[in-house]
Parts: sequence; C-alpha cells; structure tokens
Amino acid sequence: MSDEDPYLWLEDVSGDAALAWVRERNAETVDELTGSPGFKVLEQEMREVLDDDGRIPYTVRRGGHLYNFWQDADHVRGLWRRTTLEEYRTDHPAWEVLLDLDALAEAEGEKWAWAGSRVLAPEHRHALVLLSRDGADACVVREFDLETLEFVEDGFAVAEAKTRIGWIDHDRVWIGTDFGAGSMSASGYPLQVRRWRRGTPLTDAELVYEGRPTDLSASGWHDDTPGFARDFVHRQIDFWNQELFLLREDAAGPPLKIDVPDDAGASVHRRWLTVTTKSPWLGHPAGSLLAFDLDAFLAGEREAEVLFTPDERTALAGYSWTRDHLILSTRADVSSRMELLTPGEGEGTGGWRRAPLPGLPPLSTASVTDTDPDVGDEYFHQVSGFLQPATLYRGTAGDDGESETLKQSPALFDTAGLAVRQYFATSADGTRVPYFVVGPEDRPGPGPTLLYGYGGFEISMVPHYSAVTGRAWLARGGTYVVAGIRGGHEYGPAWHKAALGANRVRAYEDFAAVARDLTARDITTPAQLGIEGGSNGGLLMGAMLTRDPELFGAVVAHVPLLDMLRFHKLLAGASWIAEYGDPDNPADRAHLEGISPYHRIRADGPAYPPLLLLTSTRDDRVHPGHARKMAARLREYGHPVLFHEHLGGGHAGATDHRQTAFNEALVHTFLWERLTPRN
Repeated sequence: MSDEDPYLWLEDVSGDAALAWVRERNAETVDELTGSPGFKVLEQEMREVLDDDGRIPYTVRRGGHLYNFWQDADHVRGLWRRTTLEEYRTDHPAWEVLLDLDALAEAEGEKWAWAGSRVLAPEHRHALVLLSRDGADACVVREFDLETLEFVEDGFAVAEAKTRIGWIDHDRVWIGTDFGAGSMSASGYPLQVRRWRRGTPLTDAELVYEGRPTDLSASGWHDDTPGFARDFVHRQIDFWNQELFLLREDAAGPPLKIDVPDDAGASVHRRWLTVTTKSPWLGHPAGSLLAFDLDAFLAGEREAEVLFTPDERTALAGYSWTRDHLILSTRADVSSRMELLTPGEGEGTGGWRRAPLPGLPPLSTASVTDTDPDVGDEYFHQVSGFLQPATLYRGTAGDDGESETLKQSPALFDTAGLAVRQYFATSADGTRVPYFVVGPEDRPGPGPTLLYGYGGFEISMVPHYSAVTGRAWLARGGTYVVAGIRGGHEYGPAWHKAALGANRVRAYEDFAAVARDLTARDITTPAQLGIEGGSNGGLLMGAMLTRDPELFGAVVAHVPLLDMLRFHKLLAGASWIAEYGDPDNPADRAHLEGISPYHRIRADGPAYPPLLLLTSTRDDRVHPGHARKMAARLREYGHPVLFHEHLGGGHAGATDHRQTAFNEALVHTFLWERLTPRN
C-alpha cells in the first residue's frame, strides 16, 4: 500500500460524502443479516435479557440513600433514582426518581445519555449532573437540587467538553474544561486546573495549576474527609506516568509533590498513603501494594508496610477503603481472592492484621462495588462466574458476622450440561498464556467456538456472567473462550509491559497460540472458530485478520483502532502513544506499520476470513474513520467485509438496550451463519 491514503475523506466524521458511504454500507449489512426470521427472534431475546427486571440495580451510597441509574424497556434513556437500605433489601424496592432522561430528552430535543454525577457531601442536596449527547465522552454539566428535583437556575453549568469537575464546597468547584487555545491537550482533555466560585463567570475561575502542552491531562479534587480535608492536583504525563501534588493549606508556595515514581499509583485515605508499584522501588518488586503514614512520608520517612507482594501466579487486582479497613483484591491464575486488612494502632504503620473474605468459588470474579470510606465500614461486593449469576453482598468490615446477601441476579440461560475449564497455551516465546473455555461438558468433537480477547492497557479478562453470551451463543450449542493475553494485567505490571510498544506482537502471538491450542484440543477447527474484540481488542482483531487469517472462520471488531500510523492524529488517539509508540518517531514507526491492520491488507496472498466491523458516528474516543477506511480498503481488494455504524452510541457502540440488542443480534447472526454453514 502506498503512503498516499485514498480513503482519508472517510475521516470526515459528519461529512456528506462519508455519511452517504456509511448509509450504503449499513443498508448492505442490514439486508444481509436481518432478513431471516431468526434474526428478529434473537434480537428480541437480547432485548429481554437486557431489560430483565431481575437484574441487580447496583448502587452507591451517598448519605442515607443508595443511588442507582436504571434502563429498561419503559425507560430507554434511563432513570437516576435512589432508595434506602431498608427498601433495597426488599424484592421490589420503592425508588424515588430524581431525573428521568427520557422526559428530559423529549423536552429538550436532545438524545441525552447519562454520564454520571457528583453529589456534595455531607448534606447531599446538591449534585453536578453530567449529560452526554448520544453517548459521546464529551458532556455538559448542570447543577441539580436533590430536594426540589430541579436543575438549579444560575447554578454551576458547563458547555459540552471533556470536562473534569468536582465539589470543593457549596460555593466552589474544581474545574478543568475547554478554556480556549492551549487549555486542552492534543488528546482533547483539560490541562488547566481552576478553582471556580459560584456566581462568577467560568472564564474568571482562578488558575491553580497548568500541565505542560505535551501532557495528557490535569485535574484537581477536594478530599472532604472530616479531620483530613485537603486538596490535590493530578498531572497525567502520559497514559502510564503521572504526578500527584498536595496543595498547601495556606496556598503559599507551589504544590507539594508526593514523591513516588511517576509510573506508580498513589492515593491518600485519612492518615495513609498507599502506593501501587509498576517498577521495583525501595527494595519492593513491581506489582506491590505499599502503605505509608502520610505525614511521616512527607517528612522523608520511607519505611513501608507491605500489604501485597506478587508472585508469578498472583497479581494485585485492586483495593478499596472503608473508614478503618482496607479490602484487598488479588487474582491467582485470574481467579479472585479477597482479604480484609486492618491497620495497627498508634504511630507509624505498626503492623496490619489480615483475614480472608470467604465464600469465593474457584474460577470466579469478586469485586467491591461500593464503600463509604468517610463515614463507616460498610461495604458491598459482588461475586460471579461464567455460569454463576452475580450475587451482591453487604458487610461491615471488622464485624465478625457473615456478610448479608442483598441481591441475586436471575439465571437467564440454561447452564445444564455446560462446564468451565481453564487451560494454558504456549506462546511463540514459550510464555504460558491462560484462557477459559465455557461450553458443552461432553461434546464428542469440535464445534462452533467464539474466542474473545483484548490484550492492552492493563485490562484483565476475567470470569464473568454474560446473559447475552449465554442466550445468543452457549444456549445454541456454541463454546465461548476468553483469553488472558499479554498487554492486560492478568499477572501484574510485567504482563502488561511485555506487550508495550515494539513488543505489541507478543499479544498477537499469545492470541494465535490460544487459537491453535483450541484446535489441538479438538475443541474447534479453524473454520468453526470466530473471534471478537473491541477498541484495543478491535486492533487485536485486525491484527489477527491480517497476520493469521488461516486460524479463523470469522472476525468481529467493535469500535476498533486499525490505522496505527494516524491513530495519534484522530480524537483521543494521542493519549495512547505511551501504549503503542509514536508514529512520528522514526524509532517507533517501523513497528507500528508492522502491526497496523490497515497497512497490512493485501490483495493477494491467503484469503481473509469474513469480517464484521461495528462503530459509532458519536464515538469521540476511537475515531470511526478507523473502521470506515478498513472496510473501504477490504472492499477495494475484494475481501469479505460487512460494516455497520450507529449514528449515536459513543465508544460503547450503543446508548440504550434497543441499540445494544440490535448490535448483539447482528454479531451473533453473522458469527453463527459463517461458523455453522448449512450443508
């Protein structure tokens, strides 16, 4: 392929010619995949699963209420609502509706999507509500009164941008938004941190900190913990390097840097500084979790309490504070373990007590869904697995009693005769790569199989219950596989770093090794093996299509990166240079061209398996031009490709259950028809 790109015009997101091309491709895809009666049946089943009233309404505690955002068949755009714990314990809680997005969208003629809220403690009367236009990352901000249930006239309001905002007190917020030239990074995120006072113009907000033009972003926030109130500024240098600053109480002098390595994660809770290492530090290996007394650390003390040390099979998954305890989440060969840690009394770290949180079955995933660390030791956590619907528990850290079962998701597909197994493939360099297989327990021979992967940005592929996959794939006799390839965080920072930059091919070799292992185990054949991934996982799909086409029978890529020589010029793409490399740097360009699916397409050579590309016009993170250009080039060379682009949906590809059900029906119709051809 020449350096000249004849399909640059497809990067014009809303251009007339580009959208006309999109409509033509959409029509072709709809015509090919939606015509059979089976499509409508499948779409309806997906909608039933997504709208099921038995789903757990996950909540966050704010004062005396539990808040939830909910979508169903009657509330397509959704309801922001709240209830009490006493009501939540019942089978059918009484919810107080705070904001009806369907009604708001109709009244204002905007396709509003929920983007979150910030509620001011401790009164919990005022909220900053974030609203996205049709699912984009950029959003508008409006102040909302939780007593009158109305937007506050002349309250805090911010026009559409990739805004960072948070409360300081009733009359002040930390704000980062588009203040004009130089205020946003090349990736479209705020570089300025300002303190904005109620009743004053946004343009007059006090500039407190400004990142460098080459930075990814900057943000400020207020810690309102009683007795420990303080303000912080965070500088995101690139995707993997950062600095955290404590603002001095008297505002005299520059912010005080928390002196940890730039690639480490640091957070503060009450008297404690916790640090997650990604490189060896102070004699501790990468992947450790360390705790320091903050005041002693600021005074120069570097003696750490070691809360977690990894080994080659076990990695830190995360941690959550309650008021006086820390819940530690780890993974051993990608299965969850949880412990409750309690700091020692008195000065210094003083030794921490630890006790396991029981009740986690093998090959499952557990995670803390909410705590209220400024107030008490209540915590909520969930447990699920591939064939195990989620269960939500509530406990009190430090209480000897067992945790309370609050909610249980319904079983939305029949698991009889299905089993979960974990295997390990051997990659090209000898690395042991974990993967899970979910499917018929006693299948006599190979069958249709769907392999999912991601392989980047420290995102781990873990056991999870998916009623969509269960109903659309497993219930029809298919086998589902999830691969934990390098680039993720399945085995900690080293697992991620092994596939960074010029080593990206390790992730692709791992995925290919899993595919070959599936065939060697007689689970499937190349003709019966489909693969699926989104975003960076969409790049993985493009890489597999162009590197190892003989291994697969069909490929699905959602909102993918595919042009790795221009990704840094498109929307948020510059933020991912630290993950992939810089196309403008000659030292990186060669390996980026080598992994760029758009540039690896050839007219001759081995045949490519059929590809389905899905994207969104409103995706302002991964530019829809990636998928558009890939489809155009494949069509030019006569390769089998279908393309569908929702005009809305953002990076998620859909903003409501109707769109999601349609997408899932497209995907599974495409895969099933191509992996199980009729005789």
